[in-house]
Parts: sequence; C-alpha cells; structure tokens
Amino acid sequence: MPVTRLDGRVERGNRTRQLVLRRTVEIASVEGLEALTVGRLATELELSKSGVFALFGSKQELQLATVREAARIFTEQVIRPSGEVPAGVGRVWRLCELWLEYSRGRVFPGGCFFYGVMAEFDARTGPVHDAVVRAQRDWSALVERTIEEARAAGELRADTDATQLAFEIVALMETANALSVLHDEETAYRRARVGIARRLRDAAVGEIPVPEVP
Repeated sequence: MPVTRLDGRVERGNRTRQLVLRRTVEIASVEGLEALTVGRLATELELSKSGVFALFGSKQELQLATVREAARIFTEQVIRPSGEVPAGVGRVWRLCELWLEYSRGRVFPGGCFFYGVMAEFDARTGPVHDAVVRAQRDWSALVERTIEEARAAGELRADTDATQLAFEIVALMETANALSVLHDEETAYRRARVGIARRLRDAAVGEIPVPEVP
C-alpha cells in the first residue's frame, strides 16, 4: 500500500476518533460514562458501528479514552493558562477563577466533567475507577502544590496548612458546580469566589492580588 494512502487512512481515523470523543465527553458529563455505547455514537454521528468499535475495541477503552480527552480539555482550559501567572497567591487565585469559569461556562454541558464521573465510579473498582482517581488526585495535588509555591514565595504565612487549604478551596469550587448545575443558576459561583478570596486573605502575608468580590 502506498505510504500516502496509508497516511490518509490514519488521518481519517484520527479525525473520526476526535469527532467521537467530542461527543462522548458531552454525553458523559450529563449522563455518565455508562451511557456511552457504540450503537448510540454511530447513530448520532452517522458512522458505522464497526468503524466506531474499531477505533476503541471495547466499551471500557471508550470510557478510558473519554476520561483522557476530558483531562486534555481541562488542561487546556484551566491548568495551562494558570501557569502563565508567576508563582504566588496570584497564581492560586487565577487557578481558582479559571476552574470556576470552566464550570460556569459549561465547557462540558453537565458542568465539571470529573465531578460527575467521580460520583458515578467512586464505589466501583477497575481501570475506569482508577483513571478517575488519578485525575482527581492530580488535580488536588496541583492545587496543593500551587499553594505551597505561594507559601515558599513568602505570600502565605509559614504555618499555612497547604493540604487543608487546598481541600477547602476545592470543596468550595465543587459545591458551586453542583449547585449551579442542580438549580441552573450562577449565584453559587459568586459565593465560592467570596469564600476562596476570604480564605486566601486570612492566610496571606500583607496585601495580595485578590480583588474584592461584589
């Protein structure tokens, strides 16, 4: 088979895979990973069932690929932009604002993708559960590390418990996400911003670049 023909086939396969994954993250964020089926995707995207199956090989791999795609999108929307801010309280605040906007802006129709799938797989075992656990731990570790960097920069008190502060900040953000999705309103995001700003000011050394929340 000529190389150009093989390359074209691979490129088409990659495009189809991305098309499928764009839809799977949308479905899973609203209905859960168990709602993903080859038949449904083939029908909605007007693809052959055999073609969709060939891309993933099993429902479990489809679910795992969906978690990976959601993590990629989350990295582009939240993690990477926050890294453009110098280490310190400003970066902590920017990370939180980006997360709240990611949820409020419905990057995924169901709000935070990972909040939903954690509830779906928290009591299960297996590779999908493990992938969700890794994603949650990586996120919590990033928030904690960002707080530790702010403490090392002298912008947070030396006795700041980074693990506890990270837990409280993440809890505020996830609660805002859950209430906003449940009630279809945005008030909870303002309350989360107020709470996060207050916790950062309580732990800060001197003035910090966190605006007053109206």
